[in-house]
Amino acid sequence: MPNKQTTNPSECPMHKKNSQTFDPSSEKSKCPNSSESNSEKTCPIVHSGDALSPDNQMPKLSQLPMPGQKIPLSTSRVISSIPKASSSDNWEYPSPQQFYNALVRKGWDTPEESVETMVNIHNFLNEEAWNEILKWERMRECPCDGPKLLRFRGRPQELSPKARLLQWTRKLFPSLGTPPPFDRHDWTIDRCGKEVRYIIDYYSGPDEGETPVFYLDVRPALDSVDSIVDRIKAATSETFKQFRERAK
Repeated sequence: MPNKQTTNPSECPMHKKNSQTFDPSSEKSKCPNSSESNSEKTCPIVHSGDALSPDNQMPKLSQLPMPGQKIPLSTSRVISSIPKASSSDNWEYPSPQQFYNALVRKGWDTPEESVETMVNIHNFLNEEAWNEILKWERMRECPCDGPKLLRFRGRPQELSPKARLLQWTRKLFPSLGTPPPFDRHDWTIDRCGKEVRYIIDYYSGPDEGETPVFYLDVRPALDSVDSIVDRIKAATSETFKQFRERAK
C-alpha cells in the first residue's frame, strides 16, 4: 500500500540520495510549505551507531544552540498523532533546534534558515507513514484501542528484500526496475500485545515544478503468517482493482 508524498520544501529529513530515485508502483500526496527545489534529500536524524535509546536508536538531543550558530531556532516540539505503546502519550517530534544539533553532530553542512522547513517535512512524512500503517491495520479486527508505535529504527544502508529484488530486476530489465530508495525505516507496532514490524522504503521521484516528490512504500515485514496473509490479500485486491479498471 504505497503512498506518494509531494513536498514543497526542498530538503527532506530522510537521508541523502539523488532525486532520480523513483518507485513507479507508488501513489503520491503532498506536503506543505516551500519555495525551493533541490536534487538531494537529506535526513538529520541520528539513526544508529552512537544511538542510545532502544525505542528510536537516537541519543538525547540537546535544546541548546550549537557553537557558532547564527540564527536562533525554536525549541518547541510538536506532538504527533502516533500513540506510544509504552504510555498513554503520543510520540513527540524533535524541535528545530534538536534537528539542527543532530545534523551538526554528524558533521553535515546545515543551512540554518532551512531547518524549520526540514522539520515540517520530517513530521509530515512520518504522519503519512503512520496513516499507511493504519490502512494495513484496518485489515485486522482487534479488540483493543488500536495499534501503537512501540519503537522505530532507521536502516538507510540496508536494502529491504523488496528493494533488493527491484534492484535485481533493474539489472536484468532496465525499463522495469527502479533506482534504490534513499532511506529505510523499520517501525514496530503493538497490535493488542503482539509486536508487528513494518518496513518503510523512501523513494524520491521527479520534481513537479519546484515541488519535490517522495514515495513511501509501507508494508508489514514478512515475519509472521499473519503478515504474509495480509500482503497476499493486499496484492490480490490491487490486482483485481487494476483488472476492473482495464475492463471499463
